[in-house]
Amino acid sequence: MKALRNVSGQLITALVVLVLVALATSYLVVVPTLDHQLVSNRLDGLQRAAEGIAVGATSDDRFSFQTRVENSASALNARIIVFSTVGPPLKLLVYADSRLANSGAIVSDPIALKAAKNGRVARGTVHRDGANLAEVAVPITGSPYLVLLSGSLREAKQSVAAVRKQLLIAAIPSLLIALLIGVLGARRLTSRIHRLERGADRIAAGSLEQPIEAEGDDEVGQLARSFERMRQRLAQLDEARREFIANASHELRTPIFALSGSLELLSEEEMDEANRQEFLETMRAQVDRLNRLATALLDLSRLDADKIDLAREPLALTPLVESLKREFEAAAELSEHPLSTSNDAETIAEADEQRTLQIGRILLENALVHTPRGISVSIGTEQEDGRSLLIVEDGGQGIPVDQQERIFERFYRLEGEKSSGSGLGLAIAREWARRMNGDLAVDSRLGATRFVLSLPLAKNEEDD
Repeated sequence: MKALRNVSGQLITALVVLVLVALATSYLVVVPTLDHQLVSNRLDGLQRAAEGIAVGATSDDRFSFQTRVENSASALNARIIVFSTVGPPLKLLVYADSRLANSGAIVSDPIALKAAKNGRVARGTVHRDGANLAEVAVPITGSPYLVLLSGSLREAKQSVAAVRKQLLIAAIPSLLIALLIGVLGARRLTSRIHRLERGADRIAAGSLEQPIEAEGDDEVGQLARSFERMRQRLAQLDEARREFIANASHELRTPIFALSGSLELLSEEEMDEANRQEFLETMRAQVDRLNRLATALLDLSRLDADKIDLAREPLALTPLVESLKREFEAAAELSEHPLSTSNDAETIAEADEQRTLQIGRILLENALVHTPRGISVSIGTEQEDGRSLLIVEDGGQGIPVDQQERIFERFYRLEGEKSSGSGLGLAIAREWARRMNGDLAVDSRLGATRFVLSLPLAKNEEDD
């Protein structure tokens, strides 16, 4: 019973049982069918002969007819009896018999009595004198006579016995072959399952380097491919986790190192007031950088954990744009960037106000920091294809085409960018946009970079 608990034992057992069922079915169907067919063929032959004999049963005298019956019986390998019927009560009298020595008992033959009683052909099998016999009784129309032909079924039974023996003999090699096929198939299947098991154990142990082999297109092969896809995804997530930790550590280490150096220099008594103020400003900038990084990391952790609270409400984008302009006017003036607004439509989106403001701040801050001095920056709204658009545009040097999607990856920064950024702002902005059923895209070329925040229209505007 222990062998039936594993796949190989179950497979071998199922295959052997299947072969046994097939052999048993063949035996139960073929042998009776063959036996019936052979008996039926024997009865058909006897009936044709009996009908021929019945035609001339009364045309000859009794002695001549007896001789003809004996000759016909020898040719047919059957016993021929002609009865005359008397009664009532119904009785059979032997008129002619190819085997005169045993005529006494034949008058009670059930097939002959049935034919005499019903007046039509009767056929069947009987067991008499230790032998199985096929019998056909044919009444002679217009006379009190009937013809009975009785033939041995020994050859038919011998043929059936031979087939039965061959089926039983064939069962042994069939079972051996089934057992061999079952063992080989089970070994191959279980080896594949064991490989999957080892692969799953490696994944569970955190070893994601070795791929899981997939063979065939069956269910096991499909399962192996699913495991391999899972391994690849986990490997990507693990690599992203390591890269995230490394980048976060680097982003934290830089301002901490700057703060540590500034504090050490401030502890020197000989430092004049001007240098002291300069280091204090540097420390404030680094603290602000740490604060922004901590806020960004907190947002990312909430997004990854899906622990977010969004209030999707009708939000007028034009007042929001004006609020952002007022918030960044001083920074734009200090960095010598003309800041303008462009509101082509009074559009109302369905969005979270604080998260939309956060996205707008990220986009404006990036534009002011990474656009050369003197280049204008604008923020505005549009309505297009049933969507509300918040657009931040600048006339800077543009972003290379092959990097326009990568800037939305976490910690990714373009080469040559100022090190003040963490590379998290755009990743967070796009994620917030998508959580509000919107999106954030960029279209950039030399002399024009355009970030577009797309949000769904508020329901009342959609109805209009």
